[in-house]
Amino acid sequence: MSQIDWTGAWLWLAVVASGLYHGVNPAMGWPLAVSAGLMEKSPRALFLALGPLAAGHLLAIFVILLPFGLLLGLAEWRREIQLAAAIVVIGFGVFRLLDRRHPRSLARIPPTQLGLWSFAIAIAHGAGLMLVPIYLGLCRTAAAADDRAAGRLVEGNLGVAVLVAMVHVIAMIGAGGCLAWLVYRYLGLKFVSRSWFNLDAVWAISLILVGAIALALNLGHH
Repeated sequence: MSQIDWTGAWLWLAVVASGLYHGVNPAMGWPLAVSAGLMEKSPRALFLALGPLAAGHLLAIFVILLPFGLLLGLAEWRREIQLAAAIVVIGFGVFRLLDRRHPRSLARIPPTQLGLWSFAIAIAHGAGLMLVPIYLGLCRTAAAADDRAAGRLVEGNLGVAVLVAMVHVIAMIGAGGCLAWLVYRYLGLKFVSRSWFNLDAVWAISLILVGAIALALNLGHH
């Protein structure tokens, strides 16, 4: 397997790992699915709640990734776009580390509007931003393996964006759904309030690390 193939494999693994990481974080909404199941006294309500949570998260990632897919068509600005994206991710991670409060406006969204809530919380926490350096790395490995015209390059980048978002959300909702089922069936929400640790600081630090690694690799590559 070539170096490009190995790089691509590790980047796709990072897409899945970030999805699992988002899925186990209660901030992404799986406790709301548990709550829906308990209120309706039905596991069916729990699994139905996972759909809007996944849709909102997916839309939030599309909103972040798709503009980068269009910008990468400007091949002569590829390095600048990647550097700027890494700096933005680092900056947002520092912001989240210093200010870990949930925006008050999100508390006004009724739990019944799970899709809207999931979209808003993913945007506020930078869920899509975490994927930007990984996505840009995948686009770079694809470009290295296939030199194409700008129009086809944009089309390919948008396709990668859609695939990255889908793989990430499948991993995210799979992990979150499994946790929601375990809590609903065996543990109960009181277990979460007593034993679950706050992942906000870990989230912020991981954003900084992802951005820093992307920045270092980009500078080293050139």
